[in-house]
Amino acid sequence: MADEQFSQLANYECSVKKNQAIISEKAESESESESDEDESFDKVQPEHDPNDCYFDPVQKIVHGFKHFLSNKFHKCPCLFNELAATQHPKFLVFACSDSRVSPSHILNFQPGEAFMARNIGNLIPTFDQLKYSNVGAIIEYAVEELNVENILVIGHSRCGGVKRLMSYPEDGSAPFDFIDDWVNIAQAAKNKVKVEHKNLTFEEQCEICVEEAVNVSLKNLHSYPFVQRGVEEKKIALRGGYYDFVNGSFKLWELE
Repeated sequence: MADEQFSQLANYECSVKKNQAIISEKAESESESESDEDESFDKVQPEHDPNDCYFDPVQKIVHGFKHFLSNKFHKCPCLFNELAATQHPKFLVFACSDSRVSPSHILNFQPGEAFMARNIGNLIPTFDQLKYSNVGAIIEYAVEELNVENILVIGHSRCGGVKRLMSYPEDGSAPFDFIDDWVNIAQAAKNKVKVEHKNLTFEEQCEICVEEAVNVSLKNLHSYPFVQRGVEEKKIALRGGYYDFVNGSFKLWELE
């Protein structure tokens, strides 16, 4: 049985490698026709119907990579040759994992410009060497190794993570182990909104809480010694952002 499984795995890996070669070769030989055939990055793709049984995820990946090769990789050889050797991003960006919020799209970041971190609610916990080390490692690497000059935390409209935080049951009967523990990082933002905006609707409170949660993350960044040092030496600037994909607007601010 083990030999049979290994044989199936080997066949699968061989198939994947062949497909990879085909993708690369086709993209190089058909770059001009591919540019005409595919939609450009600037054009909005039609909304995908989740009930469409003909959606092919493999073709989506293949066409997406071919489009990248034709419209980015082969058009900017100097850039990608430089990036092959090293990277010098100017930004560390924390954004939400929400599929509607891609910093590279909404802020037009190009390869090599931004070191990215995405999670539920674009949250940053306080410095803790025993917990959330993945976030700490991202910040430490960006600051200490890459010498980023800007850290940007982007919140967004209709955030599911913030909605979950705002509806979090106070009696301890939370049903989600991972999600509720994570969004609780911004509990201070929720408390502030509930006190200062108690007369607003739940939806209005959620939108205000999004910005307050960004402020909590910005304050938490100061708990990281290397960030605090960079801010004090004026080598790092911290900024918050709010992307409203309903009205098509972007707000940018700094904490005093």
